[in-house]
Amino acid sequence: MAGKNDKNDMKTNVMRVLDQKKIAYEHHCYADTGAVSGAEVAQALHQDPNRAFKTLVTTGKSKTNYVFMIPVLEELDLKKAAGAVGEKSIEMLKAKELLPLTGYVHGGCSPIGMKKLFKTTIHTAAEQYDTIMFSAGKIGYQVELPLASLQKVIPVQVADLIVEK
Repeated sequence: MAGKNDKNDMKTNVMRVLDQKKIAYEHHCYADTGAVSGAEVAQALHQDPNRAFKTLVTTGKSKTNYVFMIPVLEELDLKKAAGAVGEKSIEMLKAKELLPLTGYVHGGCSPIGMKKLFKTTIHTAAEQYDTIMFSAGKIGYQVELPLASLQKVIPVQVADLIVEK
């Protein structure tokens, strides 16, 4: 895996943070077709959607914000998520609040490089793969790295977070 890229203008802030911390990663680019689903992104990159994770921002009953990362084909179980962070309940952050709170737009939200560091929890499936993929902080860009590498950049706990099918 390489974190170096000859074209600095193609780097996102997430990639710059990873480079600064000397964390190896691969980056993937796909055509910016506007807001596309995580499944479509994984398909465009010829990647397993089970190891492609989406970043979801929530608000707890205490008004504290939390970040959850789950596989793109899955749905966040709000009760499990609340339990994982010790909240009575949580709800999804309203779309209009995402950019001011995190600095990211919907479809380009990454757990790395948000305006503030929020408690982050990733679904247990991440432990099954050598590497996982998630947004590099800009629509059209993804980074791929081991879970352990992500945990060197930001504190990330692991919990069961998805709706059972």
